[in-house]
Amino acid sequence: MTDRKTRYIAEQEAAYAQGRLSRRGFITALAAAGVAIPAAMSMATRVEAATPSRGGSFKIGMAHGSTTDSLDPSTYENGFTTHMGYLWGNCLTEVGPDNVLRPELAESYEPLDGGRSWVFRLRPGVEFHNGKTLTADDVIASINYHRGEDSKSAAKSVVAPITEIRKDGDLTVIFDLESPNADFPFLISDYHLLIMPSENGEVDPTSGIGTGGYAIESFEPGVRVLASRNPNYWKEGAAWFDDVEVLSIIDVTARQNALLNGEVHLIDRVDPKTVQLFSRAPGVEILDLVGYLHYTFPMRLDTAPFGDFDLRMALKLAVNKQELVDKILLGYGTIGNDHPISPIVPFAANDLPQRDYDPDQARFHYEKSGHSGPIQLSASDAAFAGAVDAAQLIQASAAVAGIEIEVVREPSDGYWSNVWNKKGWCACYWSGRPTADWMFASAYVEGSEWNDTAWRDTEAADRFNDIVVEARAELDESKRAEMYFEAQKLIHEDGGAIVPMFANYVMGKGPDVTHGENVASNWENDGNKASERWWMAS
Repeated sequence: MTDRKTRYIAEQEAAYAQGRLSRRGFITALAAAGVAIPAAMSMATRVEAATPSRGGSFKIGMAHGSTTDSLDPSTYENGFTTHMGYLWGNCLTEVGPDNVLRPELAESYEPLDGGRSWVFRLRPGVEFHNGKTLTADDVIASINYHRGEDSKSAAKSVVAPITEIRKDGDLTVIFDLESPNADFPFLISDYHLLIMPSENGEVDPTSGIGTGGYAIESFEPGVRVLASRNPNYWKEGAAWFDDVEVLSIIDVTARQNALLNGEVHLIDRVDPKTVQLFSRAPGVEILDLVGYLHYTFPMRLDTAPFGDFDLRMALKLAVNKQELVDKILLGYGTIGNDHPISPIVPFAANDLPQRDYDPDQARFHYEKSGHSGPIQLSASDAAFAGAVDAAQLIQASAAVAGIEIEVVREPSDGYWSNVWNKKGWCACYWSGRPTADWMFASAYVEGSEWNDTAWRDTEAADRFNDIVVEARAELDESKRAEMYFEAQKLIHEDGGAIVPMFANYVMGKGPDVTHGENVASNWENDGNKASERWWMAS
């Protein structure tokens, strides 16, 4: 009887949510089933809040953004630009709110020749903001923009395995790869690979014109982006807001105050030190999600003294990772092990022995390196909340091993253009990727523009690059696991990445917006698609 009543109530809730039943009719139906009137009214209010409705202005405060940001998707290097790109554009595939890959501009996809080629069939009738209809030519031109020897795209290494892109009619695109790759549909969802309208085989990467749910109205790099709803958006049940404004608020206190004061509806990177107090504020809801985010301290092998193996090993051993987790993350994350693959990603090397803080061994390797004098470590809270504090903790733990570290406080603005991927050693964050191959292709393979450790010329790096290619083509899961284990071990032992911790996505939401049952954790802010997936609360 109870099961029948539960099913009946669920059916009435669905009917009310879909507009097939009025509020009065819903309450009457529940009362007939024995639900008290006050409870039925409360349930009606809950259904209304969970039912998307159009309208409203959505404002987000993000811990990212720089005056050097651009509309050009090949340059996107932080969460602000990623979210902006998803306002105006779509990829062939996307990671959904349930963290499962699904088609986006592609209607379907399938492998050929054991994954050496992939066929993507496009959705018919999709329009760009300028009125042009999406065709295979637009996909080919958009992806080709990131390819080639002269490309400076951050996604160049992601698309490097593509040997040819061809079409079969206006709505079918075929990608031929240098070797089979079962993860290719994941790779093609990379946020740089937004599809743009083409003309004569070329795209205008700075136009901000795409197929997305919002059209760019104005963009002030390092300040804000404002976009209005695309009335011809092809996705059903998406892009509910009339307009969206994304604000760059680097300072964590200012960002949290903006939410408390009602100036924004959503913020990312809530400070772990204040999250408990912050969560008690009226109307504030904390979203704490486990994803792939990790905080790193990359050492560039092409910059002295980090080309020396023993010096790199000394610094890895001189970092008290557990102390950083305890004092910086305050429970909102887990310890890292000097490789970038999150413990929740398939083929993560979770059995790799944990590198513990060992000042005696750190001293041994440091003396063996022959180095003397201070080593500069650049940091800014633009990297992550608490990055400067983390650098100072590293300074203190290394001092026990006789290693002198000079912490250089860098300005937040321009950090990602002037410090990261340029200076020898700095604080950094990586949102991570849902597959090992994608993460390696983004930041560790030889040809990546974002290889921020410049780990390219050692024997271990050569072996690593070979393994990555071999693993893509391996269809046997157990063999592939062995290959990815070795790849992570090579980074762990020889690479320039110090990866002390994996951080949860900790976000703050105000009472005026709401979302569906699932919130994606592949990136922050619902996979950086909160603007498309969320709506105003009733």
